[in-house]
Amino acid sequence: MIPPELDKDEIPPKLRERDDPKFAAGRIAFFQYLTVAVFLFLLSGFWDLQIGNPDYYSERAERNRIKALPILAPRGKILDRDGRIIVDNHASYSLILSRENLKPEHLKTIAEGLDLDYEDLLARLRRFERTRPKYEPIIIKEELTPGELAFVEAHRHNESFPEMELIHAHRRLYPKNGLAAHVIGYIGEVSEAELNTLEFARYRQGDVIGKAGIERYYNRTLMGVDGQRRVVVDSLGRERELIGIQEATPGQDLQLTLDLDLQVVAELAMEGRRGAVVALDPRNGEVLAMVSRPAFDPNKFAGRIRSGDWQALVEDPERPLLNRAIQAQLAPGSTFKPVVALAALETGAVDEDFSVHCPGGATFYGRYFKCHLRGGHGAVGFYKGMVQSCDVYFYNLGNRLGIDKIAEYAELVGFGRKTGIDLPHEAAGLVPSSSWKVRTLRQKWYAGETISVAIGQGALTVTPLQLAYAIGGLAMGGVWHTPHLVKQAHPPGSPRVAPLNPDHVAEIVNSLYGVVNDGGTGARARIPGIEVCGKTGTAQLASNAVLKTAKLADVLKDNAWFVGFAPRQQPEIVVVALYEGGEHGYLAAPIVRDVIKAYFDKHSPRRTPEVLAAAGPAGAPVAASRN
Repeated sequence: MIPPELDKDEIPPKLRERDDPKFAAGRIAFFQYLTVAVFLFLLSGFWDLQIGNPDYYSERAERNRIKALPILAPRGKILDRDGRIIVDNHASYSLILSRENLKPEHLKTIAEGLDLDYEDLLARLRRFERTRPKYEPIIIKEELTPGELAFVEAHRHNESFPEMELIHAHRRLYPKNGLAAHVIGYIGEVSEAELNTLEFARYRQGDVIGKAGIERYYNRTLMGVDGQRRVVVDSLGRERELIGIQEATPGQDLQLTLDLDLQVVAELAMEGRRGAVVALDPRNGEVLAMVSRPAFDPNKFAGRIRSGDWQALVEDPERPLLNRAIQAQLAPGSTFKPVVALAALETGAVDEDFSVHCPGGATFYGRYFKCHLRGGHGAVGFYKGMVQSCDVYFYNLGNRLGIDKIAEYAELVGFGRKTGIDLPHEAAGLVPSSSWKVRTLRQKWYAGETISVAIGQGALTVTPLQLAYAIGGLAMGGVWHTPHLVKQAHPPGSPRVAPLNPDHVAEIVNSLYGVVNDGGTGARARIPGIEVCGKTGTAQLASNAVLKTAKLADVLKDNAWFVGFAPRQQPEIVVVALYEGGEHGYLAAPIVRDVIKAYFDKHSPRRTPEVLAAAGPAGAPVAASRN
């Protein structure tokens, strides 16, 4: 209030303003509005807390005292056709890191104590910060060693490292020495690139998935559903009380069509060699054995593979991660001749009486093409042409057919496209044709190129699986079942059927029987008492001129192929062996022989003493020949 003794003109302006009723009313209104705003703010927060998002805030409050620890679901076991375990799990401990309690200064000590790369650990934490809530723990080490367990227990007991938690886990246990490694595949943590694909869109950062082979193709079947263990913790993250357990749901077991006995025989036959073996039952498409060498150890992937181990595999010039059985796309050499013969007979280009003279080579379109037998085969008809694998005979067949007819029948038996096997990343191979060359190279097809394709060379490439599939279906009279690796009550889909002339099929099959049992190039595949049929193949990786010029003959040795089946009528098994750098097809024949013998030793009583006596001694190996 202004003292009454002061004259109005003597009153300071500030005092006069303060005593003004309008000024007082403004101050009161300001504080009233401020009070209302604060009240509305608190009211909106209360509304959001109690009505708008009660579950969210309740969950956050609950997490302040309740911790959920994962219970990892074991993956399903993988069994062979007889129920024997191929892939199992074994109990182990994994370490998870609670990021809510994480002290950054502890990371270097944790990395050293667990033999982890510190930079890798930091990178892993950064990835999870971008993709997963902070309250979710992450696994940083699997399969802890006794020393690592001791480190964790020592630091947890003195309560100085509250971020570390031990959980029980089930680590994958794969066969030793890379047995069936390419078929089975391996597991690993889903990558960011994979999370962006449709195949793995349903998974989250940190999930362990199948990365290759059966593990990948049947990942959803093998992968279970994790559970969780809920506990009450104090302010330091220490467990005080168990609230409840939601048990994990294990993955389903898978029974494969593989026969471990045949698989082991095939693996041993390929020991120290580079290549592949595929054994099929042509009656239903079941894969009985599949080998690719060199192999790798899937156990290195079971607990997050070290970067050094991964780098060594990726940079290995032998390419151990390549499944040669379904991904090696190579010229089939003379194993392609039965397909050319089929095309010639079915189209009427020749008949079984057609013959040529082989002096050791022949000239077509101004170029001289050699036969593998330098002195020549003399007069050659259909049977002798196949049994002795005479190149000149098949040059003439190819010249009469033309490339497009050869391509038509090559595609008919299954070349040039994927077989549809239940494995990821199968290669399709290549069947050249005049339209293919125009489409891809913008060039016309020259008739001289057909001569090379007629003996399985040139631009033609196949995989070992395709060759087994093609020849098996041909031997069955034109019935091709989709190859598959998982035992099923009903094979996948109906077989492809082609109306082939039974007489033509019989002509080809009888000649393939002669290849093994009548002094042919595949005599090393002969088994007393079993009607083995087959075909050798030797495929060059480069022309003779290139090999001589570049002096690469020792590096680019010819690939050796052999495809065989038994018995002659209604075959039960077809086997293909690819021996990279084997030089001569007949050197791949014993690999096929061993697998076929193992099959009949196990499954058939036909090899009685009487049958063996009637069969006589096994045929002696033939003299070295290019096929």
